[in-house]
Amino acid sequence: MNLLLISEYILLASLAIFIIAAVRIATRKTIAMGLVGVSALTIAVATILILINKIHGIGFCRDIAYALVLLGPVGTIAFAKVLKG
Repeated sequence: MNLLLISEYILLASLAIFIIAAVRIATRKTIAMGLVGVSALTIAVATILILINKIHGIGFCRDIAYALVLLGPVGTIAFAKVLKG
C-alpha cells in the first residue's frame, strides 16, 4: 500500500467522525443549527463519495456527489424562503 492510499483511508475515517458530529449538530432544537448540520452532512457525504470513486473506480459515486453539492445549497435557500414566508 502506498502513502496516498493510506491517507485516503485516514480521510475516510475522519469524515465518518465528522458525519457523526454533523448529525449531532443537525438534531439541535434550533432551525439554524439544523440547517448547518445538514449542510455539513451533505459536504461530508459528497467528499466520501468522491473518495470512493477515486479508490474503487465506481463512476456513479461522482455523479451523486456532484448532485449533492449542487442541490444542497438550493434546498437550504428554499427552506429559508419557506420559513421566512
